[in-house]
Amino acid sequence: MSKLHVTTTINGDSREFLCEPEDTLLDALRNTLGLTGAKEGCATGDCGACSVTVNGRLVCSCLMLAAEAEGQEIDTIEGMADHDKLHPLQKHFLEGAALQCGICTPGFLVAAKALLDKNPDPTETEIRYHLAGNLCRCTGYDKIIRAVQNAAAEMRGA
Repeated sequence: MSKLHVTTTINGDSREFLCEPEDTLLDALRNTLGLTGAKEGCATGDCGACSVTVNGRLVCSCLMLAAEAEGQEIDTIEGMADHDKLHPLQKHFLEGAALQCGICTPGFLVAAKALLDKNPDPTETEIRYHLAGNLCRCTGYDKIIRAVQNAAAEMRGA
C-alpha cells in the first residue's frame, strides 16, 4: 500500500509528511517530523505522556492516526515556549520541582495548558479532574497541581 500525504499545521507552522495508513500521530510526530516531546508511555491512551492538542482539543496522539491530522491544527510541547521564553506553566513546573524523570512532563504541560486556555481560574478539583488522564510515577501530584495553580495565577495577573 502506498504512503499517505498529509498537510497540517503544527505549532503554527504548515507541515507536510508521508505516513503509512496505520501510523499514529505520535509515530509521525516523533519519527517523521522529529518532534520528540510527546512520549509513548503506554500506547493505549491510558498515561497521557503523548498528549497534544488538535484544534484546541486534548488528545492522546498514540490513539489518533497520522492521516487524521490532514487539515488540522496541532499543538505540541515544542510550541509551548515563546522562543527562549518559557511559558508560565513550564516556569512553575521547574520552580516548583513538579517533575523528576520527565517522561510525563510534556503531557502534563500540554494538558494543563489546554485547561488554562479554556478556564483561566480553575479550582484544585477542576485541575485534578482535567489532569486525571496523565499519570506520573515519580513526583506524586501535589507539586504538579501547585505548579498549575501558580501558573494560572501568574497568567491572570493575580
